[in-house]
Amino acid sequence: MKRLEWMIVGPAALVLAAAVFTGFLAGGDAAFAAGTTGLPADAARVVAAVPDDVTRYGDAYRYEANGWVFLHIEGGAYERGYQHGRLMAAELAQVRRNLQYTLPIDTGQTWRYFINAATRLWGKKLRGEYLSEIKGIAAGATSAGTKMSWQQVLAVNGNMELTGYWYPGILSGAYKDGIDQTHCSAFIATGSYTAGGKVVMAHNDWDHWVNGQFANVVIDIDPARGHRMIMQTFPGCIASMTDYFATDAGLMGTETTIGNYDSYAPKKMPEFYRMRKATQYADTLSEWVSIMQKKNNGGYANSWLLADADSREIMRFEQGLKYQSVERTSDGFFVGFNSATDPKIRNLECGGDPTYFDVRTPMGARRVRLTQLMGQYRGAIDTGVAQAILADHHDVYLGLADNPCSRTVDGHYELDPFPYWQARRPYSPQGAVDGKVMDSDLAKRMSFVARWGNSSGMPFVAADFFAAHPQWDYLDGYVYDRPTQPWTLFEVDAL
Repeated sequence: MKRLEWMIVGPAALVLAAAVFTGFLAGGDAAFAAGTTGLPADAARVVAAVPDDVTRYGDAYRYEANGWVFLHIEGGAYERGYQHGRLMAAELAQVRRNLQYTLPIDTGQTWRYFINAATRLWGKKLRGEYLSEIKGIAAGATSAGTKMSWQQVLAVNGNMELTGYWYPGILSGAYKDGIDQTHCSAFIATGSYTAGGKVVMAHNDWDHWVNGQFANVVIDIDPARGHRMIMQTFPGCIASMTDYFATDAGLMGTETTIGNYDSYAPKKMPEFYRMRKATQYADTLSEWVSIMQKKNNGGYANSWLLADADSREIMRFEQGLKYQSVERTSDGFFVGFNSATDPKIRNLECGGDPTYFDVRTPMGARRVRLTQLMGQYRGAIDTGVAQAILADHHDVYLGLADNPCSRTVDGHYELDPFPYWQARRPYSPQGAVDGKVMDSDLAKRMSFVARWGNSSGMPFVAADFFAAHPQWDYLDGYVYDRPTQPWTLFEVDAL
């Protein structure tokens, strides 16, 4: 039986380790006691995120740990926004630099064009709390030397929807063929599938690295009204966007984007507004869904995997524009793989989505593999096993046990020549940039375990990649190294 090993960083970490060790050890070691095999050596090896240096601004603070930035903000809308902008000004400057450079190449339109579009679409709709928070972010960043207007911050928040839904769908007519969105692998499990019947939730974020490399923020928001939240996010964003979160209402959630999706209603409310409002104000899973449904514009359509950490009930909520579905269970699992499970959404809003059944594609292959892994580890799934599942490189199409590529749970487009799916460009700099796991006990403590870089710890060296694949050299200097990092525990009030 392998032993859970804690590598503690700094003397203050001993206090944190003592507080969480007993509960986490019970989960982390259960997989090995149950006799599971094939787990990587570091699957249950976790570093406590206790920094040597903390930057403070009033009651807000930030620190860096193992590739991540932990940011705590609190108070009223403008106040917490100002804290956010003040402490993340340097990262916001980097995000803007990349958007200014890549948007004309990817879309033919300038950054200013999308700022104006965001202002027209949402500038008057986001009255009140969240517009105040966005204005605070802009003011805080400006005060720290990164001059930004609130309209720019609004465009940062809406970037996924502007570039992935509004622009191609409304202006270019691409919705007739569906929009390809292969972001993320995920699962949520409970009852007889998990060690001790706890909820276990795992997710890795897939993205084009020029954007996704900025999703290394763990934000702790303690608002004057509503629920406290911990979630992964991007600099300047009021919602998660990668969508991995827990709240002090006992709710936990994640999602995977629905691919080949063809619906959008620009006059309604954007996903980043609805997700943030639901996460901050919902007391129950039903309330969370209800808030998400109100004025749903269909943008950034997702298969949401949600749970109540207290009751251990889990839910899959698939949300298109025209069709939605909700499934609940207290004994089972749901997996996410970028294709709609609900046949109405898949056939009537995704053009039938042929990838669902096609194991040559990332969607079809991961649907099969994640389901296999749920069965393989039934009764033993805990946070350690969840780490191993996210790191899985089994290619079900070729039958190879270790073939990291676009079809594996830990996605690696950069290694895939795509001979079997020629609609895709070979060796694209995109795929998994992280891994996150949490169980219901961790969620109730407002904490989760995360790994930056990708779920398996495979390092990415930008100079080597561009030398091998010069077709992507226009991104040299805009896509950064991601060295191997350890799994790291993040928790509110750890300082």
